[in-house]
Amino acid sequence: MLMLARPKLCPISLLFYYEENMKTKKSVIELIKTRRSSRTYETRAIMDSTLKELSDYLASLNLEAKIKARFLVTSTTETSGKKMGTYGIISGASTFIIGMLDKEENDASAFGYLFEKIILKATDLGLQTCWLGGTFKKSDFEKIANIGENEKIVIVSPIGYKKEKQRMLESAMRRFAGSDNRKPWSELFFKETIASPLPTEDAGEFSVPLEMVRLGPSASNKQPWRIIIVGDVFHFFLCRTKGYWKTDFDIQKNDIGIAMCHFELSSRELGLKGSWQKLNDVAVPNEWEYISSWV
Repeated sequence: MLMLARPKLCPISLLFYYEENMKTKKSVIELIKTRRSSRTYETRAIMDSTLKELSDYLASLNLEAKIKARFLVTSTTETSGKKMGTYGIISGASTFIIGMLDKEENDASAFGYLFEKIILKATDLGLQTCWLGGTFKKSDFEKIANIGENEKIVIVSPIGYKKEKQRMLESAMRRFAGSDNRKPWSELFFKETIASPLPTEDAGEFSVPLEMVRLGPSASNKQPWRIIIVGDVFHFFLCRTKGYWKTDFDIQKNDIGIAMCHFELSSRELGLKGSWQKLNDVAVPNEWEYISSWV
């Protein structure tokens, strides 16, 4: 069993993910707790003031992002007038958030962090969402996004108002993916070594941020994040799902970005200080990948 010694705090790079511009009316922690993926939407239009506030937030995020990414919100009825291809996964939605990445940019975790901030902002505005990583027709969205030569669309999300009555397809998909189930703490969080699962009572003031990580959405609900706490440092790892489908975008590393977003925003809300650092001497358990540390 691999034992982890406390690393020296010698960062080889600093990840400037946090932007001060995300202001929400509701508690971020409550938004994380209540947000659910929605695949069936009412056809009524989103209020102009709501769309403007979300669009303004995306515009500011585009300017401040430290990676080569671009985000926009667009209504398909105003652009192409056609129904966007989502292979029957999404019904009723005509407005989408589109997330694009430069073809030479490979920081999927930073992208996932930023897109989850957008998802939480939309939730705060009373809108429902659904992460789509592969179940959409890219050519449809490329046309309305005016995509650049060196850009690729990696994630989209419908936004709108949830239709109360779910379709049978949506209910079946949630059951199949186990969307409402989450792994227990003992499989996700560890103290000093992977031989020692972290008891909830030992998490102290960070028990809520860790729980917000546990509640995070992930592709096919695989929950690939793992955290080992050494002293007061939280090491984030990726535990890949064997045989999981691969594309030109690392969707499971994207999921780690979601976990980092939840951990950071909830920590900030609670007044818990820290920053992301990529350390150069972290021991990595077999078959895991080291991502970053909250120091």
